[in-house]
Amino acid sequence: MAVNLQQAIDIGKYLVTQRFLGRKRFPLVLMLEPLFRCNLACSGCGKIQHPTEILKQNLTPQQCFAAVDECGAPVVSIPGGEPLLHPQIDEIVKGLVERKKYVYLCTNGLLLEKNLDKFQPSPYLTFSVHLDGLREWHDKCVDRQGVFDIAVKAIKAAKAKGFRVTTNTTIFEGCDPKEMQEFFDFLETLKTDGMMISPGYGYDWAPDQDHFLKREQTRALFREILTPYKTGKKNWNFNHNPLFLDFLVGEKDYECTPWGSPSYSVLGWQKPCYLLNEGHYTSFKQLLEETDWSKYGRASGNPKCADCMVHCGYEPTAAMDAMQPQNISRSLGSVFGR
Repeated sequence: MAVNLQQAIDIGKYLVTQRFLGRKRFPLVLMLEPLFRCNLACSGCGKIQHPTEILKQNLTPQQCFAAVDECGAPVVSIPGGEPLLHPQIDEIVKGLVERKKYVYLCTNGLLLEKNLDKFQPSPYLTFSVHLDGLREWHDKCVDRQGVFDIAVKAIKAAKAKGFRVTTNTTIFEGCDPKEMQEFFDFLETLKTDGMMISPGYGYDWAPDQDHFLKREQTRALFREILTPYKTGKKNWNFNHNPLFLDFLVGEKDYECTPWGSPSYSVLGWQKPCYLLNEGHYTSFKQLLEETDWSKYGRASGNPKCADCMVHCGYEPTAAMDAMQPQNISRSLGSVFGR
């Protein structure tokens, strides 16, 4: 079971409440970035391209808590950079768990095993370990040999201590669909609590601009990769609303919900989503009220949004679609199995 039952219930209650209150724009997941610093230099990442003075900065626990309280989203994803480089990451996670936020701490796994004792297993805490494929492909993606084996060892150690662990995979142009299927089979042997997948988005700052997928490429590639899953031959444990997977293969045609996953970092509230470099607001209220949302999403004609199918923009759309009566039973498949 990928999405735990209590999380599904709490998020469902949250979505119903927002609709009952008549709110048209509200967050589902806060992307809390307490630092941009990292111990890897992945070619598809734009975060570590910030100037040195920015890379040296950390959010304080108090700044993190204030942002979480201001935003109100039920889920908090902590990407980076590498969050485990933050000297107070355990204090930040503890405070968020005490607020009963569902925390996904995203990590490349290099520092995970030696830091496990800083944390306590909780249904509110999940370690999301970045793995882009089997050993050779993953180590190529992160531009360092040996990372795959360290991350897998850390996953096993975390599971042995009773932690929830998911994996997070970015799929780029050039990946072998058969190898990706073998990778999913391998992840099943680790007994993780779910797999998350997303097509790579073309960061303007990323060193490698040659392997980001266009929209039709994404659909074709994901159709090929997910065929055994869609036909019932495989029952891979995805930590996704199944409607999002329908979207990736072209069975659903969604528009982006750019306010669904706002991002807060040492620079403030990202305009308008964490994948674009268009400046920052000082408050979440400003982000919601002062952004011209008509300029974002595929329907807007914004060329930066034309090929994006990333989960941070479309998973919130799928979550809202899941609340439609005709979709509720299908969406429960992510909780109780297919």
